[in-house]
Amino acid sequence: MKFYNTLTRSKEEFTPLEGNTVRIYSCGPTVYNYAHIGNLRTYVFMDELRRVLLWNGYSLRHVMNITDVGHLVSDGDEGEDKMNKTAREQKKSPWEIAAYYTDVFLADIDKLHITRPEIIPRATEHIAEMIDFVKGLVEKGYAYETSDGIYYDISKFRDYGKLSRIRLEDQQAGARVGVNDEKRHPADFALWKKAPKEHIMQWESPWGMGYPGWHIECSAMGLKYLGEEFDIHTGGVDHIPIHHENEIAQSEGLLGHPSARFWMHGEFMLVNGGKMSKSLGNCYTLSQLAEKGYDPLDFRYMCLNVHYRQKLNFTFDILDSAKKSLLNLRAAVRKHRGEAEKVDTSSFLAQFEEAINDDLNLPKALGIVWEAARSRPLSQDIFDFCQKCDAVLSLDLDREEKKEEHEEAGEDPEILRQIALRVEAKKAKNYAEADRIRNELAAKGILLIDTPTGTTYKKNS
Repeated sequence: MKFYNTLTRSKEEFTPLEGNTVRIYSCGPTVYNYAHIGNLRTYVFMDELRRVLLWNGYSLRHVMNITDVGHLVSDGDEGEDKMNKTAREQKKSPWEIAAYYTDVFLADIDKLHITRPEIIPRATEHIAEMIDFVKGLVEKGYAYETSDGIYYDISKFRDYGKLSRIRLEDQQAGARVGVNDEKRHPADFALWKKAPKEHIMQWESPWGMGYPGWHIECSAMGLKYLGEEFDIHTGGVDHIPIHHENEIAQSEGLLGHPSARFWMHGEFMLVNGGKMSKSLGNCYTLSQLAEKGYDPLDFRYMCLNVHYRQKLNFTFDILDSAKKSLLNLRAAVRKHRGEAEKVDTSSFLAQFEEAINDDLNLPKALGIVWEAARSRPLSQDIFDFCQKCDAVLSLDLDREEKKEEHEEAGEDPEILRQIALRVEAKKAKNYAEADRIRNELAAKGILLIDTPTGTTYKKNS
């Protein structure tokens, strides 16, 4: 089994550091607003990692934090805390805001069949651990005090930038002047912020009343629940240059050695080929997709069609195609249920395992399930194989659809039969027969569309 390690920019063989248990830390949500589908794609990737590890017989000790304090509106330690800001705007307490958006987030990941990690700690419940962590960094000379907080001195950590490959000289040259004149370097980051009296969330500390910086919570909770060194740290690519770089500096500064062996990151989601942005009004939520008639698993299927390290372009046309394809895949799988013909599925299984163990190549794995579902003869063995694979895909491949959903998907049993015959012809390298079937369907106004995960069709009007 190989995973791509952002730290080394290469695929590496994976085995757990200790025994059969894989210890994972995943950066969780800041619960001040609804998670949008770009956020949720990262958690689909997190879930696929879990499922592939479980497939390979490992047990998991997985931590995903809930950030309910410390995440400022700017990653550069500027502005106010996101929880504080939302609480003020909605005229509620930060704890009410956190409770509401945490519940919504957990409900969303449940709908997407994203398995909840074994440990889901909240930042506000671990203030003591964060204070101890900061005290340790101060004692070791990695941190210093200013009038507004305790900052990490990145000049003391010579490997700063090893994850993102940034250079301190570049950061110095591109930094804004005058943001905080007390910082020794523009990229020094807050470990602890001293709170003004009016700040809602604050705790006693050796440096007076205050609250933690965003980055310190992950280092502190990773240490508490996973120990000084663990196997995998996951998150989105947006975390690489600041949040995860700062985590590495904190943890290695305190511990004297790396805390995570593998760093794995999910790529961005685009919308209509461009950036997802609240100002553009294209930060869709799962509930907004549901209002438009999409099942959460339609979105999951769309995510699985693109490798987690590749950008995923979201459009409603692509989601429509995913919805239709998932309905057709389920129909193709169900046709095998209860059929007595015996079929050897070992080749399909070997290909599926090879794909998922090659850095979570779910698009290829999904294509193998499609190939099996469309194979002939019909066989319960194929149905059982697809159900086994669904432990990783989690697409409810045995779900019975309503009749109108079949019709909406444009599913025609005779056309599906013809497509299956064409697949068999191509496998036998009988391209003349494959072309004959395509042309015959085209003459009836049916256009075949070949994709990496199989063939779909549309009827020309």
